[in-house]
Amino acid sequence: MVLKKISCAALAVLYASAGILHLAIPTPFVAIVPGWVPVPSATVMLTGIAEIAGAAGIAQSWSPRLRAVSASWLAAYALCVWPANVQHMLLDLAKPGQGLGLVYHIPRLALQPVLIWWPIWASNLTSWPFRSR
Repeated sequence: MVLKKISCAALAVLYASAGILHLAIPTPFVAIVPGWVPVPSATVMLTGIAEIAGAAGIAQSWSPRLRAVSASWLAAYALCVWPANVQHMLLDLAKPGQGLGLVYHIPRLALQPVLIWWPIWASNLTSWPFRSR
């Protein structure tokens, strides 16, 4: 239980920080939005707001239902931004210096399922892969 509370706090810090960055310095985020996404600058602004809202919801402890909804939101969000992470890798690899390179991008893409699972687990929506007591 303590680990889940720590996880909720860590997720809140992670997503609040990301949301603030999306709002404060949107240019690098706008640059990696896939071409099929309409109005990239507005999309980045909305994702920043979504991250901050999800962070606030998962951080609070007075409403387990709100925490669960926020966790589901953050999991869905992590799934939805996966294409931007792939786009970022492709853009970097197309650069002469290879940008951040595969050493950065492969672990980032491989850990995306963890970012999908983690809030769901931390908010008690699943106990997988651990046994329930």
